[in-house]
Amino acid sequence: MVMQTEGIHHITAFVKDAQKNVDFYAGVLGLRLVKKTINFDAPEVYHLYFGNEAGSPGTIITFFPYEYGRKGQIGGGQVGIITYIVPLGALDFWKLRLESFGVPYSLKTRFDENYLTFSDQDGIQLEIVERKDGELSQWSFGGVSIEKAIKGFGGAVLYSTAPEKTMDVLEQVLGLQKVEQDEDFVRFKTKGNIGNMIDVNIAPMEWGISGAGTVHHIAWRAEDNEDHASWRAHVEQHGFHPTPIIDRQYFHAIYFREAGGILFEIATDPPGFAVDEQPDVLGEKLMLPEWFEANRTDIEKGLKPIQVRFPILPLGSSGDR
Repeated sequence: MVMQTEGIHHITAFVKDAQKNVDFYAGVLGLRLVKKTINFDAPEVYHLYFGNEAGSPGTIITFFPYEYGRKGQIGGGQVGIITYIVPLGALDFWKLRLESFGVPYSLKTRFDENYLTFSDQDGIQLEIVERKDGELSQWSFGGVSIEKAIKGFGGAVLYSTAPEKTMDVLEQVLGLQKVEQDEDFVRFKTKGNIGNMIDVNIAPMEWGISGAGTVHHIAWRAEDNEDHASWRAHVEQHGFHPTPIIDRQYFHAIYFREAGGILFEIATDPPGFAVDEQPDVLGEKLMLPEWFEANRTDIEKGLKPIQVRFPILPLGSSGDR
């Protein structure tokens, strides 16, 4: 069976402080907090989702803030770099914005594209690149206009302990196409126009250590529940052992670990984040699945309050010029 994913559905990472996480991704990067919920497997921990105005597949980055969790180390078996795309001509705006907030950055080139590379407050490696692909985000916040806003993922750089095996999964299981290669990376492309460029290291990498500042997993898109069931059978036919289908409230999920050590998820596009909130108030209230509602009072007591705050520039900053 030939199957092809549209690309990245979401990426999930570990961080330390929930409020600092909100301040960076909503305040500095201008993303929308589209869902404030809990880790269904550990309800004492937030699960925060950021994306475009609707949290569309291909724009969603999610976080588990463990205040007392260990610090991780980026390395093999992880997503090493998360790539965001912005409209053509917007990179200079982002240089100035990062400077204004005191976020160090560097400029790098890969496959003839110019990248603005930096890290978040926990050390997660991020990069921004200009591309014409992808629809404009309709979310404007904190001095980031629609014309400059992050559109979603451009893709990701995978750090594999067994690159050839990881590349085989990308091609033979997920249906990506190999399009370019240089001395350090091989580039693959999905059939979608967002979250569609995946680079894999050529030289095997030493194992990373899971913890704050690292990515937990990367999720790939399935069109709907029927397509999702086909994906599970497809993954199993290729010798992997996917989990049963799990209801994550906003999508259905299966998980499997590929031979290079990276945890892959396949997630359904529907139902989306408006299934339990109106679109105009996404992310404003702590949302719980019905099986946790009876424990809402205790759950809320155990979580530190967080809020989306209009970003305040460091003292002496000249602002978003």
